[in-house]
Amino acid sequence: MKPNNVYKRAYNLALVRLENLDAGAAIGSEPAWAEALGVSRTTVRAIFANLARAGVIVSEGRDKALLRAPELSDFFAEDETQQVGSIVEKRFMQWILHGDCKPGQQINGLDLSRKFGVSTSAIRDYLSRFSQFGLLQRGRNGSWVFKGFTEDFAEELFEVRKMFELRSAQRFVALGDDDPAWIALSRIRDEHLLLLEEAATRYSDFSELDERFHRCINDASRNRFIVNFYDVISMIFHYHYQWNKRDEKERNIAAIKEHLAYIAALFDRDARAVEEACLIHMATARETMLAAIGARAGWA
Repeated sequence: MKPNNVYKRAYNLALVRLENLDAGAAIGSEPAWAEALGVSRTTVRAIFANLARAGVIVSEGRDKALLRAPELSDFFAEDETQQVGSIVEKRFMQWILHGDCKPGQQINGLDLSRKFGVSTSAIRDYLSRFSQFGLLQRGRNGSWVFKGFTEDFAEELFEVRKMFELRSAQRFVALGDDDPAWIALSRIRDEHLLLLEEAATRYSDFSELDERFHRCINDASRNRFIVNFYDVISMIFHYHYQWNKRDEKERNIAAIKEHLAYIAALFDRDARAVEEACLIHMATARETMLAAIGARAGWA
C-alpha cells in the first residue's frame, strides 16, 4: 500500500467538497481547508497544487477558484486511500465468516499476514485490539485463540453501541452546514434509494452500505474512542446478518427503510426524531443480531 494514503484520502475529500461549488467560485483559505480535511496546511498546499495541475482549480497567489467540476477520473481509487487497519479489518472479517472460524480455533498471525498481504505487525496490532474485549486470547508462539461470540457478549456490546450511536447522531445534527459529513450522508441516502429500487436482486449489497452509513454517523462524534470502538461493533453488527440467511432480503429491505427514516431525521436536524429513528433501528438490529447468533450452531 502506498505510504501517502492519508494525502490521497484528503485529496478525494477535497474533490467531494468542490462538487458543491459553481465554476468560478472562490474555494476558501488554506487554514479553513486544513481544518475541514483534518490535515496540515502543508498537505493542503500540496492538494491545491495538484488540483491546479489537473485543471480543477485556478490559483493566483492566495486567491483560488474552481475552474471546473471534479470528474470521476480525478479521484484516487478506493484501495489507494485505505489505511492498513481498514484492509486488515475487512479481510479478517471475511476470513472469519467464509473460513467458518469456530470458538477455540487457533489463529496464526504469520499465516494471516501472508494471506492478507500485510505485515505481521499490522496483524498483531489488529488482533491485540480485539483481545481487550475477550474475542481473542493470546496463545503460544505468536498464535491466538478465537473465543467466539456469546449472547451475553452481544448484549453488552449492543448496550454500548446504542449509547455511542445516540451520542454521535446528536453530534451529527449539530454539524455546520458546510461539514463534509453532510455530503457523505447525501451520497449514502442516494445509494439507499437506488438499492431499495433494485432490492429484489441486489439486497445482499446492503452489507457494505450499512457499514458505511453507521461509520459516517459514528465519525461525526469526533471522539477517537467511539470511532475506534466501531471496529469491534463492525465485527458483530456489520457481519451478523451473513450468519443467518433466513429472510435476508426482507430483513435488508426493512433495514434500508429504517435507515432512510433515520437519514431524513438527520437532514431535518430534528433531534427528537433522530433519537426515535435511532432507537427503532437499534432495536431491530439487536433482534436480528441475537437471532443470527442463536441460529449459528456452536456460537450461542
